[in-house]
Amino acid sequence: MSSNTKRIKFVSISVPVIYGNNAVRLSPEKRKPNTPPDHTHEWTVFFKPVLNNIDLTPLIKKVTFKLHETYENAVRSVEKPPYQVTETGWGEFEIIIKIHFHTGLELGISEKNFQIFHGLKLHPFNPQQPLKENGEVNSILYDELVFQEPTEKVFEMLTRKPVNLLPYSLSNPNNRDQEFIRTDETDELARLEVYIKKIKDEIEHQHNGYKDLEQEKLALLQ
Repeated sequence: MSSNTKRIKFVSISVPVIYGNNAVRLSPEKRKPNTPPDHTHEWTVFFKPVLNNIDLTPLIKKVTFKLHETYENAVRSVEKPPYQVTETGWGEFEIIIKIHFHTGLELGISEKNFQIFHGLKLHPFNPQQPLKENGEVNSILYDELVFQEPTEKVFEMLTRKPVNLLPYSLSNPNNRDQEFIRTDETDELARLEVYIKKIKDEIEHQHNGYKDLEQEKLALLQ
């Protein structure tokens, strides 16, 4: 067995990555002649390492983004950075991001493909927060690519430079309603509050409608 393909037992390497999407309201200037009239937003979905000093290109063969089936060529393949896809649309849906690694004894790489599920966000997670003027929304999540018992070649690639394992931080702390690593409890409660109020309003509306029908029924019987 080649030394490149020999696995290092009892060792794991975690590579911090971020993925997600940003979106803005589709302005008349950005609307192209072939843009469907019902498309309201332009968005970009992406995947990248957190740290600039980590080069994953020797490992990654391609990154595929599986969009909603209504898009032409729903599976988009990107073979070099930046790993991202830009599109327009009107609805939110789940995007499957799949990282395909090179394989082959000559490279000393034999890692399993890595799959991520991302819910495309066009609207703020917290509906009580006011929208920016251009409707900008950022949904950014943190994860780690974990290489269990990597081959010596992969170990060499990922440890070539010093790694600063500081977690990803918000570019602007005031955007915690839109740009987040994990769901914020405060935003979750605020979101639930909005929908609970909607349900209460609907119950009251139905109750008032029922009372009106009862009064009409009594008036007909008199």
